[in-house]
Amino acid sequence: MLKNNIFEFLYGNLKIKLETNIIARQSTASVIASIGDTVIIVTLVFNNELNNEYDFLPLSVYYQEKYYSIGKIPGSFFRREGRSSDVEVIISRLIDRCIRPLFNKNIINEVQIVINVISVDPEITADILSIIAVSAVLSISGIPNIEFLGAARIGYINNKFVLNPTISDMYNSKLNLVVAGTIEGITVIDISCDNLGEKILLDAIYYGYTKYLNVINNIKLFSSYYKKNNLNDLNFSYLNIKLSDKVTKYIYKNYFDKIYNIYDLKLSKKYRTIKLNFLKQDLIYNLKNIYNIESNLIEKKFQLIEQEIVSSNIFLTGNRIDGRKINDIRDIDIKIGFLPKRVHGSALFTRGDTQALVTVTLGTAKDAQNFNDLFLGDRTDNFIFHYNFPPYSVGEIGNIGVPKRREIGHGYLAKKGIFPVLPNNKDFAYTIRIVSDILESNGSSSMASVCGASLALMDAGVPIKCNVAGIAMGLLKYKHNDFILSDIIGDEDRLGDMDLKVIGTYNGITALQMDMKVKNISFDLIEKSLYRAKDSRLFILNKMNKVINKNNIDISPFAPKIFLHKIDVNKIKYVIGKKGSVIKKLTEDYNCLIEIEDNGLIKIISSNKSDVNNVLNIINKITKNLVIGNIYKVKIIKILNFGIFVLFDNGKEGLLHISKIIKNNNFNKNILHGFKIGQIIFVKIINIDINGKIKLNLHKL
Repeated sequence: MLKNNIFEFLYGNLKIKLETNIIARQSTASVIASIGDTVIIVTLVFNNELNNEYDFLPLSVYYQEKYYSIGKIPGSFFRREGRSSDVEVIISRLIDRCIRPLFNKNIINEVQIVINVISVDPEITADILSIIAVSAVLSISGIPNIEFLGAARIGYINNKFVLNPTISDMYNSKLNLVVAGTIEGITVIDISCDNLGEKILLDAIYYGYTKYLNVINNIKLFSSYYKKNNLNDLNFSYLNIKLSDKVTKYIYKNYFDKIYNIYDLKLSKKYRTIKLNFLKQDLIYNLKNIYNIESNLIEKKFQLIEQEIVSSNIFLTGNRIDGRKINDIRDIDIKIGFLPKRVHGSALFTRGDTQALVTVTLGTAKDAQNFNDLFLGDRTDNFIFHYNFPPYSVGEIGNIGVPKRREIGHGYLAKKGIFPVLPNNKDFAYTIRIVSDILESNGSSSMASVCGASLALMDAGVPIKCNVAGIAMGLLKYKHNDFILSDIIGDEDRLGDMDLKVIGTYNGITALQMDMKVKNISFDLIEKSLYRAKDSRLFILNKMNKVINKNNIDISPFAPKIFLHKIDVNKIKYVIGKKGSVIKKLTEDYNCLIEIEDNGLIKIISSNKSDVNNVLNIINKITKNLVIGNIYKVKIIKILNFGIFVLFDNGKEGLLHISKIIKNNNFNKNILHGFKIGQIIFVKIINIDINGKIKLNLHKL
């Protein structure tokens, strides 16, 4: 008989339930977590096999949504869940970013965490619950020295912060903040918002921190009740980077100055990488032959020396790897309309050794992306952002094909940053697809994509509100000193402790993402980083606005032209016609595409304005109200022994009774023989009854 252990606690207005000892018992640790009808299973498996292949923690996180959780069968050909959706990838990355800094950096055992969403309350998302449940699983796994993790979602509704807003609440929120961390400080910040200032966001982050402490306190209690006494069952593999004094002296004597001199030359990334790799391989070869030391250990030691040199150089001289000061932005080059107008909009944005070719394609509603979202339901998205990171951008050879998790995550972040400045789809009825192809990369490629996207949108004639810029901030530590770096390059990201990406306009921030390689960061450093990022963002925006600060008036001649027209919803059926006859004839006669929405908005897609005007004239006739006493030109569609049925331009039918046709008041049935189907006649409306039936008189002009 299975007996489950249940632990419950209140988190704001929600009750979180954690259950153990009932499912997936062959995993290292497992938990069922729920808030209302949203239920997830989280499992952790720790690989006990010793493995010297890695010089890093091989942690993998998989967040999976099951269609049965909402009582649906997947719509794919195989009728089963397949490749991870973008949403699943983004949440998997979010959880990974939250927990990776908590592990001992020298553990090299494989760890896999799987989160399965098995039941869904459409008002309660599973991402925050997943972070909390993963923290709970880690706390009972037996893996040592894992700090307790808390997480919160914060909204900003009616100028007030809201903890754990529902999906319905978020429609009215100016902020979607996810904050996670330990008691000591913040580990991850993820924000999308509508041009909010730094002060509001800092207050929101602190508010979230104070709230998630409740989660940490309860996970501590949960762990004290149910933690497995299985430390002896876990066989840890550690990367021992502590070399003997003899080996360390050999490295410093023969290689430290050589590494220092390479960085001191202030070379471009390409040549610095070539020289460092050559030196690293030489060190690996010599240490293997002389001391029989594994290459992954040597590479780790080499990186620590690099980190020491880069950090100390900033401390002693104020100079960074490429010679910049900590606040300096790399040289920026902007080219608008880089490609012919067959590409509807384009920009080439180059910042130092990072270069993004960004294009904009305009499509119709039929080009929108369809989603089967577990929490938001079936929906379409008229804004698509794709980010591509080919191997040649970093001078490497690699596979090209399905986008990796990093590409999906970077594209999603850039999309969040651009979205607040886009026009309303009712005013600009196009589907917009942005593609950022990274041609060169030396850090901040996602932020270059944001800048390039803003410029390409203006080039394409999309009426965005203003330019948007992105900046990546870093953090290097040396002898208890913290150095915040603006516009970090790849090596500063690799050797540093923080990657803070901030996107925004002159008016405020639109998106933000912060990841830490250490366990947390203080609020003081977060505040300094945000205001330093603001200065950098405004500097870049000034550069962009000198090139283009307002969208082009005309869109590309090769882009579809969409013309909008609104009609009464009750008259949609007349424009469509019986079995689509009217709309079909219009599209064939005038070589256009017509889309009609349920709210009465008509989109006419055509490259010929004359054809559009003809279509609009006909639609106006079709939707025009019929007035008693007015005379109309109609077509005979049916002749019966009691009268004639005629068709108006708006698709309505009327009856011309035989009594209204007879001459000199002499009743003569043969008078109908003078009419034929398809004949055009003129009639006068004499009455429209409450059921909409139209009575007519014959009128002669």
